Amino acid sequence: MYDLMIIGGGPGGYVAAECAGHKGLNVILFEKNRMGGVCLNEGCIPTKTLLYSAKTYVNALHGDKYGVFAEQVTFDFGKMAARKDKVVRKLVAGVESAMKTNHVTVVKGEAMIQGRSAEGVAIACNGETYLGANLLICTGSEAFIPPIPGLDLSNEAIMTNREILALKELPASLVVIGGGVIGMEFASFFNSLGVKVTVIEMLSEILGGLDFEISAMLRDVYAKKGIEFHLQAKVVKVEGNKVFFEKDGKTESAEGEKILASLGRRAVTKGFGLENLNVEMNRNAIKVDEKMRTNVPGVFAAGDVTGFSLLAHTASREGEVVVNNLTGRPDVMRYNAIPGVVYTNPEVAGVGLTEEAAKAQGVAYKVAKLPMAFAGRFVAENEGGNGLCKVLVGEKYGEVLGVHMLGNPCSEMIYGACLAIEQEMTIKEMQEVVFPHPTVSEILKETIFSI
Repeated sequence: MYDLMIIGGGPGGYVAAECAGHKGLNVILFEKNRMGGVCLNEGCIPTKTLLYSAKTYVNALHGDKYGVFAEQVTFDFGKMAARKDKVVRKLVAGVESAMKTNHVTVVKGEAMIQGRSAEGVAIACNGETYLGANLLICTGSEAFIPPIPGLDLSNEAIMTNREILALKELPASLVVIGGGVIGMEFASFFNSLGVKVTVIEMLSEILGGLDFEISAMLRDVYAKKGIEFHLQAKVVKVEGNKVFFEKDGKTESAEGEKILASLGRRAVTKGFGLENLNVEMNRNAIKVDEKMRTNVPGVFAAGDVTGFSLLAHTASREGEVVVNNLTGRPDVMRYNAIPGVVYTNPEVAGVGLTEEAAKAQGVAYKVAKLPMAFAGRFVAENEGGNGLCKVLVGEKYGEVLGVHMLGNPCSEMIYGACLAIEQEMTIKEMQEVVFPHPTVSEILKETIFSI
């Protein structure tokens, strides 16, 4: 009898397992593929590894800006891919080691929920049946491919994030359907290596849900780098290597050697016996409360399968909330300070309310913004580059509501804004914090002082 059974070894599942094992619970985790889930094997880590290689190449090409000259700068796509695989293997091994260290039993195979009785939840896997007092479902998500004529993986030109990461050769051209985070990161990578990239986005701006002004600035950066954007364009069909879309009342087309379908993700709720629990659903995802509990006693869900915040760091925190409550520490999941990062070059990072969200919710706010070049370290390390730091504060109390940035390395700075929002800090309190000098992070304080 296990205290906690977990289906899925992604960021939600393995973090929860590690935490529960560390706290002395008897834990078993089922994973049908490799530990680490989509994030480690087909998402976060491999894409960021490739993006860093591309950034290194671009920096070498333009080293003359910093007085560094290199001749015949080239890259080897095969070696980039090989390093990506090596990094993934190393980190997968690290997760597996953490499971052993924290005495988590890991079963490789497809778990199938049999049902729940007074004794607990029963799961069958590899011909064995396992019983647990509690179950945490972390089955994640998968790429969503809408029923658009011709948009089918049977067409060798069409890929999702999984297939594009397995490419052995660089395509001459790429059409990206969907200008969200995943689409823009791959657009950034291939554009940096000289691939002709076209992005087709149905909304009026890329990176929907992020700060509109900063999204537009990033698009402008990449338009100057050669990416062709089609906004408010609805894809109607795909024929071979051509994508047809409606824009401004006309039908146009874009052609690419490869086509990336980056149209969002959907929760994985089939294939593991969820129907045997009569769990309440929210559309096509599992419905949970603030403690990640489903309507079935002793059954929890965390990560993408809840369909709410499809981010690895959200899943990890949700898993921790489950374990904390199981081990006597009252805890609830809060989503007001979940950071979002786009690892393009330059990076985008944001947390809290955007101006668009504040207006929609009727929140009274003041906004301050400064170019990133107000930070001396940014100027020193980003010759000819700029960017933006935008801070939203409550009009009445001056509390930090949102922070949004464009410019390297904002992905490494956004946690400070997360902390400020989580702790409900005011701009007066933020002004009293000492920032190290010279760092790019000083832009946050500079912006707050301008309010």
